[in-house]
Amino acid sequence: MRSTPAPAGRHWDGSRHTTRRPRPLQVAGTSPSRLLRAGQSGRCRQCGNRIDFYQRADQRPIALHPTELAATQVPEACRWHLSSGIAYPHGDGSPWCRIPHAVLCPHRTPLCRTGPHLEALRRQLAVHTRRLTDTGSFTPTPATASMQAADSDVGSSARPVVQLLLCRYLAEHTVEDIRCVAQTRHRHRCTHPVLASTAPGGIWRLLPTGPHRGQLALPDVLMAVYDLGHLPYSEQLRWRAQRCPQHAAAPGAADLALAGWQPFDPLLHTAHIRTRLPHPPACQAKGR
Repeated sequence: MRSTPAPAGRHWDGSRHTTRRPRPLQVAGTSPSRLLRAGQSGRCRQCGNRIDFYQRADQRPIALHPTELAATQVPEACRWHLSSGIAYPHGDGSPWCRIPHAVLCPHRTPLCRTGPHLEALRRQLAVHTRRLTDTGSFTPTPATASMQAADSDVGSSARPVVQLLLCRYLAEHTVEDIRCVAQTRHRHRCTHPVLASTAPGGIWRLLPTGPHRGQLALPDVLMAVYDLGHLPYSEQLRWRAQRCPQHAAAPGAADLALAGWQPFDPLLHTAHIRTRLPHPPACQAKGR
């Protein structure tokens, strides 16, 4: 008896072999968020558990627990809901809600009073953190790592203060290392920097710290600021969206990462204040 091989495109039993074509991720043109779902996941630096990043209405990121919880189990002050990729505080009237990871992180103090269900979830995350640590898959980041060697005035700041759109932001990297967050045709993050030789750049200036939301300003302090306020409005929007000139001209391209801007507060970010301009001012020469 001789077996008959299955014809091409069919299984061993003769049924048709159907292949599903992968659907590319797309962002609706009316969506207020350009970030793809694939670019929202990450891991907490302190506990190693999975978190999802979302933008709030003020364009600041927030880390939420990846799964929904029953609204009755979450305090009202800790309830969040999603709408068009944007995170909003409080519930939306549904029986489910999202909760910030800071409430459940086993290495942090809860921001609100937690009940038995949230305490049980915190213990589960703590056990998972212990497993990751024991297997060597995760190493906790010290809480004081971001404050080390912050008072040095040598060269440009590792996280410079940038002024654009009449606001000041604390950059995630140096001006030259700020990378485009758009997705390429190969579904990878763009490798081009936001600071391009074909586009005008900013100018390093010594500007006063200034008050923040009615707070008292630091007395008689001038800090180095990478000023983009003299650029056209479209260029400032490009920097705020953290896109290279090529992807800024393609509004249909989605983002694979959140923009690394953080609203600058002179009291909270005192460690990142530099009192001298970078030397040599290479970026200033491009802006002239």
